[in-house]
Amino acid sequence: MVKLINYTSKPEITIATAARLCYSSYGIAKIEADFNDGEKGLEKARKLIKKIRLSGHESVLEHSNFTFGLEKLSRSASHQLVRHRIASYSQRSQRYVKEDKPKYVIPASVAENEEFLAKYNKAVEDIFLLYGYFLEKGIPAEDARYLLPNATETQIVFTMNARELLHFFRLRGCSRAQWEIRAVAQKMFQLVYPVAPSVFYGAGPACVRGNCSEGEFSCGKPSEIRASWLEGEFDFN
Repeated sequence: MVKLINYTSKPEITIATAARLCYSSYGIAKIEADFNDGEKGLEKARKLIKKIRLSGHESVLEHSNFTFGLEKLSRSASHQLVRHRIASYSQRSQRYVKEDKPKYVIPASVAENEEFLAKYNKAVEDIFLLYGYFLEKGIPAEDARYLLPNATETQIVFTMNARELLHFFRLRGCSRAQWEIRAVAQKMFQLVYPVAPSVFYGAGPACVRGNCSEGEFSCGKPSEIRASWLEGEFDFN
């Protein structure tokens, strides 16, 4: 469902170079060469990024971008995704791409009940039948699409910088987030963490590294949530 299509070459070194430049009298070439000195240079970059993250000076994280491809996402969830404005999006158009076959997302709460599932499928498929009928009768796709439900599958390519990704993981990784966008957030994290572990160390909802931010609305399961986000992280000590 989620694929990491591309990302800034050597994201950790790029971020560390930008950060060091702010406080160094050396030129860019020398700073860059220092961080590109094999494992030794990468270790220096990661230590600097850890210091930056702990200090909260995260603007330099914006120098690294990550591009994802996302399929089989409902239109309902995609509307939540595009609310994150510090990002670039390219979504399959319902004006120009006709929905010839009914492809839609079924929530688990519906799928686990045979009666609910049957009624859900019938309702959605009836909508798609009427949609197809309108197209056959000459109704423009841009008008026929008004019928389509939020469950309709969509595809989207989007790019976020590392700083925005941390914000995204904090909000959408929380158990209070809607289940579909939460699953997307966790999969995205699993894809970017191996690429830039120092950048995404400790990423996730507030309870991963501190107290829950949801107050009285807390899920009450911080240990469970924390374990699901910290699994596989390397030691920065």
